[in-house]
Amino acid sequence: MEKRVEAIVKILDEKKAENIQTFDMSETDYFVDQVIIATTMGDRHGASLLDELKKQLKGRGEDFLQIDDEGEWIVIDMGDILVHLMTPQYRSRYNLEEFLTHRDEEMKKAMPSTLDDE
Repeated sequence: MEKRVEAIVKILDEKKAENIQTFDMSETDYFVDQVIIATTMGDRHGASLLDELKKQLKGRGEDFLQIDDEGEWIVIDMGDILVHLMTPQYRSRYNLEEFLTHRDEEMKKAMPSTLDDE
């Protein structure tokens, strides 16, 4: 999994995506194990990043199960990895980083500790 995430981040970085962040959700009940968020320079840049990811990753056997392309926000569902490509305006408006970070913290608070039972 780590090598797959590193490959995605490398492609995004080489193609000038900005502020690339990864979130390990494997220890939570989130529906994917990894989330990658990157800022694009605009709609065309986002489309170019998507094309490059497809070009490089499909040859490595990666599946693109669903792609939602709204221009300013592209979501790529790769099964256990979710990639968000967002313009700066959308990224600041929706602030997924905060959602993912706080969601994980809230879920840990809501789940009873198994250590208390021992």
